[in-house]
Amino acid sequence: RKGFFEREHFVILRSSLPNEVKPIVTFAFWTGCRKGEILSLIWPQVDLIERVVRLEPGETKNDEARVIPLVDELYEMLAMQKAARDLKWPECPWVFSRCGRKIKNFRRAWDQACKAAGIIDENGDPARVFHDLRRTGVRNLIRAGVPERVAMMISGHKTRSVFDRYNIVSERDLHEAGRRLNAYIRERESQSGDDKATPRRKHSRIAIEDVELSLAANQSGCPSIRSRTYAMFSSGSA
Repeated sequence: RKGFFEREHFVILRSSLPNEVKPIVTFAFWTGCRKGEILSLIWPQVDLIERVVRLEPGETKNDEARVIPLVDELYEMLAMQKAARDLKWPECPWVFSRCGRKIKNFRRAWDQACKAAGIIDENGDPARVFHDLRRTGVRNLIRAGVPERVAMMISGHKTRSVFDRYNIVSERDLHEAGRRLNAYIRERESQSGDDKATPRRKHSRIAIEDVELSLAANQSGCPSIRSRTYAMFSSGSA
């Protein structure tokens, strides 16, 4: 089962979770870290001055060290977590805790939140699992323009084959690709000062679009998109 969270759906789900679980899912959404890595985080690994979280060798699934940058939302969340910990449970080493004790599982709370948020399948069961946040975190990094090599270092994917299974192009991504191509075409045509492209230029433009969108279609596992896309762009070119 493969699933992702768009931000609006994630926010709805998070609002239905217990307060101690909300920071956990937020961390997963932005970083793509594994649940075990998140639940095992201790405060010496968090550097609020440098705004990073450091995972040392032996603390990750593939035994490789990682440095995870903190976006503003994560930094503010962890700063509040630390302030609450210092005030109420100063001896607690865990970044994410329940009344000063390590959180080991929250499956029941997750299932209840999915149902409360309406994220269910045809049988009324939760339609998403926590691991979908890892997939979403990877896709967030790529959508933000982070180079794939860097994204793999942050998420902890050692092999490209596994990373590619997470970095799936969605229908929204394809629509965004089409929007950007349209904007590029309009800009080039306005620069040329000619609203009607010559046949040669028009055919070249269609060929470029066909290649670009075919690459996106192949990455998404939808080879049939190429023929439909080509027909869409070429129908008005006569």
